[in-house]
Order: sequence, then structure tokens, then C-alpha cells
Amino acid sequence: MLHSSRLLPLRSFALLTALAIALLATGLAGAAPRAPKPVDEKELLGLGFKVLTAQTNAQSDWIRTCAPNQIRAMQRTGKKFFIYPDAANNRVFVGGPIQYDAYLKLHPGDQDRMRRAAADASAYRAKQARSMGEATARDESDPLLGSGYAWSDFFGG
Repeated sequence: MLHSSRLLPLRSFALLTALAIALLATGLAGAAPRAPKPVDEKELLGLGFKVLTAQTNAQSDWIRTCAPNQIRAMQRTGKKFFIYPDAANNRVFVGGPIQYDAYLKLHPGDQDRMRRAAADASAYRAKQARSMGEATARDESDPLLGSGYAWSDFFGG
């Protein structure tokens, strides 16, 4: 009897731990982001998006690195564009603000997703800028930086 009374707290703790793990796993599985559904490419063409096919390996590689199944904003030469990559066919659909606004009228739910993606990208760029600023500050605090000396002057080489 004495032996089983000592095990009761341990069994209760094990049961509670197992329950907590099960709830956590269920919560994480339910919170997993769903992949965006593919955009209808015929619809994009109908809205005025143009198709650009990759001509070089660098362009093909870039298309493959784009997030699939989502339209994203870009800026080139001061103009805003919206692209939808089609890596399977080695091409991108490109439209301007007018074409994208027409798309959003047909798919208002995508606007929130696009805003979140833009905010995430902005936060990432800000983090990278901070890291580069810190690295630059470390470099500028180096007393030998720009002095004409090379590390090989001190360590041979």
C-alpha cells in the first residue's frame, strides 16, 4: 500500500505530461499555415498580365527561388510590378498596379495574405540592414582598417 501511494503522484504527472504533449501537437498541427492555392493563369492573362519566359540560366534559377502560388510585388526602375512565378514552365506572369487591382477585386482574400507577406519581407530586410550596420560599425572600430596594413604584414603570408 505504501508503495502504490508513492507512485500516484508520478502517474498523475506522467498523465498530465502526456496530455499536454498531445494538446500541443494538436495545436501545432492545426496552426500550420496552408499553402496558397495556385492562381488561375488564364485569369491572369485575361486581366492583362504578360508572360515572360526565362532566357538564361540565371533567370530560370531566379524563377525557381520565388515563392510558389503567390503574386508578389517588385520594383524595377522606380515602377511597381506584380509577378506570379510559374517555375514548372520556366516563366513569370507580370502585371502592373492596374492588373493587380483587378485581380484583388476578384480575390479580396488574397489582399490580406499579400499584406502579411509584404510585412514579413519588410521585417526581414530591416533585420538584415541592422545586421549589416552592426558589422560595419565593428569594421569601422577596427584601428587598422584603412591604415594601409594588411593582416599578412603581421602574421606573414
